[in-house]
Amino acid sequence: MAEVDFSDFQKLDIRIGRVISAERVEGAAKLLRFEVDFGEFRRQSVAGLGHIYEPEDFVGKQFVFVVNLKPKRIRGVMSECMLLAAVASENEVIPIIPQRETPDGCKVF
Repeated sequence: MAEVDFSDFQKLDIRIGRVISAERVEGAAKLLRFEVDFGEFRRQSVAGLGHIYEPEDFVGKQFVFVVNLKPKRIRGVMSECMLLAAVASENEVIPIIPQRETPDGCKVF
């Protein structure tokens, strides 16, 4: 495992976001598209979780996201942030959630 300097970690902007809408990406069985509210701004995210979860499993709930990655187009849909998850296996991916309700947009350190 490669070590990174703390200053590299500080470059990541990790925040709590609330999924306000979720849908399947047309033509992609595993991809879900989320619209996420971070309080002061909203972003769109694409995640490869559609083979495990239904879109409605995410709506209205808070999750942990990296919000300052360079946007990337995935199957024609722009992804502007990344949902963080624990990966036990290909079919066991557990999105990271806050232990309790917190204001949307809170930074994670």
